[in-house]
Amino acid sequence: MDDHDDQPAPDPTMTRIVDAVQLGRSGQQTLARDTLTALWDEIGGDGDAFHRCTLAHYLADLQESTEAELSWDERALAAVADLTDERAQQYHPSMQVQGFLPSLHLNLADDHRRLGHTALAREHLALAERFVGRLPDDPYGEMIRAGIRGVTEALEQD
Repeated sequence: MDDHDDQPAPDPTMTRIVDAVQLGRSGQQTLARDTLTALWDEIGGDGDAFHRCTLAHYLADLQESTEAELSWDERALAAVADLTDERAQQYHPSMQVQGFLPSLHLNLADDHRRLGHTALAREHLALAERFVGRLPDDPYGEMIRAGIRGVTEALEQD
């Protein structure tokens, strides 16, 4: 048996998404945003749910206004509703859709908090907390847990 038999097939679209995200992280936010927006147009609003969810999630962070960020975060959450564990696991065998939910709801909670929509912020924060048990006990999971604590504290101060 070949050692690579259990490896997922390459996903050229995910490669393009990851490359664009790296551009943004290297300080080239405008180029990253333009690249991801063009890729969104290629995928389409009814394209592969995994691609839509991932792309919208990252594209939200590259927006210049909270309103635009909220719009992309809403698209990411809408896409996850169409996503299956089987599809996510084609990209990485450990992925589960419910593991996406804490981060997606945390982002929406923070968007709504910054826009002054306190009730909606609390609603999404409660959903993030509801699904937080699905997160791994690793640096990513701790980052999301810390984010939930941070938004909770910010809401208490607002």
